[in-house]
Amino acid sequence: MFSFFKTKKPMKDVPSLKVDVHSHLIPGIDDGSRTMEESLSLLQGMKDLGYDKIITTPHIMKDSYCNTPEIIRNGLVELRVAAKEKGIDIIIEAAAEYYLDDGFLDHLERGDMMTLEGKYILFETSYFAKPLQLEEMIFEISAAGYIPVMAHPERYRYIKDPEREYSRFKELGVLLQVNLNSLGGHYGKTAKRLAEFLSRSGMISFLGSDVHGKKQVDFLSDMLKSEAYGKIYLNNTILNNTFNTRT
Repeated sequence: MFSFFKTKKPMKDVPSLKVDVHSHLIPGIDDGSRTMEESLSLLQGMKDLGYDKIITTPHIMKDSYCNTPEIIRNGLVELRVAAKEKGIDIIIEAAAEYYLDDGFLDHLERGDMMTLEGKYILFETSYFAKPLQLEEMIFEISAAGYIPVMAHPERYRYIKDPEREYSRFKELGVLLQVNLNSLGGHYGKTAKRLAEFLSRSGMISFLGSDVHGKKQVDFLSDMLKSEAYGKIYLNNTILNNTFNTRT
């Protein structure tokens, strides 16, 4: 049986992924890294995989992780200082992964949004139930002058008709960020199948590591050498490396 995930020599002319746009590396503020020591180990692991820049994206969720821009920015400063002292030569920035709950529009109205590159808002939803006002909230993101980016759309179990539902998101101006590890089955068979569909269909704009801990970094090491990674570039325009500030 054909497998989308094979570790082998990288395909020719496949770009190296230099920028990650989704991770949880600021210690102690969400379900990602718990300590500064762990964060530094994960950063070094990402550096060893060839990344030049990490845009880490802590959760902002009303009922679970009540992070604010101030909390995230303070954590970013501490992480940068610790990384520099450790000699880890990697650019570290921060945005957020916004959960589309009943507090999201309050954040949007206040205007101090933690964005990717000043214009992209990374958002997620429940894995099991599609928000009743999802399209309205996507419209509000666009109306506020931002570009909506849906985090790991392959992991939402409410997607029953991939072609129709993902196409609708694209019609609404949503860019899709797939977790690279999904293509190797890290999040289960359903997420793998939907990630493969998105790759074949040319709907992926960003790839994310979604690193919370060491297991994602270890799995990513194989994925970046896999045939599945190379195949992404056959049909998709991946924007990660356009965020790179290295010369």
